[in-house]
This record gives sequence, C-alpha cells and structure tokens, in this order.
Amino acid sequence: MKKEFEKRILSSIILIPIALFFIIKGSLFFLFFLGIFFYTTSYEWVKMNKEGTLKIIGIIYLFIVSYSAYYLRENFGFKIFIFIITICIFTDIGGYIFGKLFKGPKLIKISPNKTYAGMIGGFILSMFAGSIYKENISIYSYQIENPEFLLIILLISAISQIGDLIISYFKRSAKVKDTGKLLPGHGGLLDRVDGIIFAVPISYLILTL
Repeated sequence: MKKEFEKRILSSIILIPIALFFIIKGSLFFLFFLGIFFYTTSYEWVKMNKEGTLKIIGIIYLFIVSYSAYYLRENFGFKIFIFIITICIFTDIGGYIFGKLFKGPKLIKISPNKTYAGMIGGFILSMFAGSIYKENISIYSYQIENPEFLLIILLISAISQIGDLIISYFKRSAKVKDTGKLLPGHGGLLDRVDGIIFAVPISYLILTL
C-alpha cells in the first residue's frame, strides 16, 4: 500500500499543476489539453474493449465529455470547473484511504476493491474539501445556503463513485486490472478520470438547464 500510495502522490504532484495550468488558461490552451485527453482516453478504451459497437459508443461518449468540459469551463469559469474536479479527486482519495484503512464489507462484486467504508470515506473527504474550497474561493455570484451546498457536493461525489463502478465493470468484462500504464501507481488515464467523465457532463447539464 505504501509504495503504491507514494507513486500516486508523486504522479499527482507532477500532473495536477500541469492540468491546472491548462484549465486556468482556458480557450485554445484548454482545447489543446482536451484534445490530448480525448485521444489518450479513446485509445485506452479501444484497446480495452474488443466489441466494435462498444468501441464506437465509448469514443462518442468521450467526445461528449470533452465538449461538456470545454463549455463548462468557458461558460461558467475555471473556478466552478476546478470545484467539480476537486470533489471528484477527493472522493477518489477518500475512497482509497478509508477503504485501505477500515476495509470491511465489499460494496459490489464488479469492483472487489470497493467497500462501504471507502464509499463513506469518499463522501466525507469530498465534503471536507468542497467546504474548504467554498470558504477560500468565491465560486458563486449569489449566496448558496450550506445545506444546499452540501447536497451539491454529495451529488457530484455520488456521480463520481458511480462512474468509477461503471468503468470497473468494463475493466472486469475485459479481464484487465487497469485501462493502461501511462501513470505510475494509477494505471491508465481512464482509470484516474473514471468518475470525472461522468460528473462533468452531468454538472454541465444541470448548470445549463
């Protein structure tokens, strides 16, 4: 656990500042970043799945994710976009730490490493991170009451965890542990954005409607 966790931390230290640069810069910079994201995740998806129809559906969905990410960032600003990403990241961290520490009953068969403790940990850490973010960075032009704000965090965290399980299902069906080997300690890029690719388009849809 220690070595894997150290690899995750090191990869995150390198990748997060790079991602933040492109997100904050926006416009063509972010479009270029999304192009790399779309190509890499599509490649991993195609390589993981053998069924042609499934490959095409996955690529179309990843394009929709990229489209949603671009317009979410451009129309609502980078603070909102980073807020959503932050919730997803800390949901993943909470799930990993709490799951490893407390173990306990398994959550679902399609993802044997997921536990109820990890699920609860994901919610707890995402609420903690989201609350700190809100207190230190102005992300809304109007006041949102705390109960409503916590519900938003819980919704994004829940969607992120469901997305994680969906990708786990496809990995299990393809009989692979990771979607790739791009990121040390993390696996493929799709492994790390499995929750984000579901949280971003749904958040964009909610904010737009």
